[in-house]
Amino acid sequence: MTYVLLVFAGALLCNCIPHLAAGLRGEAFPTPFATPPGKGLSPPVINFIWGTANLLIGISLLPRLADAAPQLGRLALLVGFLAIGIYTSLHFGRVRASRNGEERL
Repeated sequence: MTYVLLVFAGALLCNCIPHLAAGLRGEAFPTPFATPPGKGLSPPVINFIWGTANLLIGISLLPRLADAAPQLGRLALLVGFLAIGIYTSLHFGRVRASRNGEERL
């Protein structure tokens, strides 16, 4: 169970980056609260709050790393970080392309 939590921690820590960056730059960016979820744009304040929530929850899961074998725990964290990073880069690439009338992977 610890490793599953660490995968989620990695995913949350990666996911906080674009939301915090968009919020701090004052830019709209998709969140689960937009219409349609994950595709519509949410205002910067919502992005900042969502990014902060992801950051705080991700950090709160990290003490579990001490309970796990250090190498496997780090690997689980990295797997979650990479998985959400790759998924969201592909997803938001398609979302932005559809707004611009382009075709993407």
